Amino acid sequence: MNHAQLKSLVKTGVVGMTAIDKGLYIRIAESGVAFWVFRYSANGKRRQIIIGKFGKPPEGMSLTDARDLVAQKRADVRNGLDPLAEKKRASVSELQTVDDVAVDWLTQCEKRLENPQIPKRVYKKEIGPTIGELKASQVRATDILKIIRQITDSGRPSISNDALMYMKQIFNHAIKLGVTNNNPALPFSIKDAGGTEKSRTRALSFQELEVFFSCCRKHSNIFTRDNYIAALLLATLGVRKTELTAAKWEEFDLKERMWRLDASRTKTDAHIRIPIPELLIPFLEELNIRACGSEYLFPNRRASKRRGYISDDTLNHALNKMFGKKVDSNKEPYPNILGEAGLEYFVIHDLRRTCRSLLAELQVPPHIAERCLNHKQKGVEGVYDRYDYLDERTDALNKLTNRLIKVIE
Repeated sequence: MNHAQLKSLVKTGVVGMTAIDKGLYIRIAESGVAFWVFRYSANGKRRQIIIGKFGKPPEGMSLTDARDLVAQKRADVRNGLDPLAEKKRASVSELQTVDDVAVDWLTQCEKRLENPQIPKRVYKKEIGPTIGELKASQVRATDILKIIRQITDSGRPSISNDALMYMKQIFNHAIKLGVTNNNPALPFSIKDAGGTEKSRTRALSFQELEVFFSCCRKHSNIFTRDNYIAALLLATLGVRKTELTAAKWEEFDLKERMWRLDASRTKTDAHIRIPIPELLIPFLEELNIRACGSEYLFPNRRASKRRGYISDDTLNHALNKMFGKKVDSNKEPYPNILGEAGLEYFVIHDLRRTCRSLLAELQVPPHIAERCLNHKQKGVEGVYDRYDYLDERTDALNKLTNRLIKVIE
């Protein structure tokens, strides 16, 4: 049967399947569309698979091409390959880009990580733009090296280490999916990326905090009032940033001056009652007004389906603007307001260390100061000492807040 005869057969529209060559059939569907079908036997069973649409290339497949393809598939069957099984496997792990693999990997991260937005952000900003559109099997070690060197050279060694760790996980995931047999990130260690990370030691004095909050008040267009209050609460209560930014009003009793932080929201998985110093109540009442009925202290400033409170990076970005490390809407760098005021660079998390250091300066006993920060006690003392030191913590936080408010306001 030649192409003209096939075209005439298809034109009749008679539904059914007609043998054309050894193992090659043409099937006419009820819609009138014709498909090439390959019939064969594998493992003692009769099987068939659609190999293409009848017609002229590129939409269709000619008779000559169909015969050639079936000849190839018959050879595969003789060599023990089942075309139908191979097609099903290909549908699961067809050659995919790094972006495709990363999407699947990030979905798994959302199920197992407390903060899946971190690897998502690093991939989107640092990894995806360079290798995202490449097939995973095409990525080379030199591509990985380029990424980690670019990040390290930009002065972000910890991000470089994170990016390397995530790339190792992404390509391990690609191997599991059958997309590639090689992990190009595997040969590298943190020595090739950002190096061994040192613990930060930065803590601000009362005098530095006076300068910081004064600058923030003068430049509220950059460091907003909400950010100002958040920084004050972090410096006086010593809580972790995410414990504060994701806090709900239902956790607070302003009359009793108490914040009840559930175990599910703490790093130590331990419930804690946090006494609120009296001088902080007006700031919280102000936040309540600014929240405009939101259930969160710091409601999201942009519409988001993911959460109702501000991003984990909001305070970080605002502080970096004050240090001139960000650019405005016109791509012009912000002035280094805090640096010009004589402040050494610090990050938001340093305010928690600042709280601990200032408590020590005010001669608060170490075990009380550690409990103020909700640190776990170590050893036998941690097992047997179940007292929460609420009264002592109340006195300590009041002492710190009174001193700080007097300095900055």
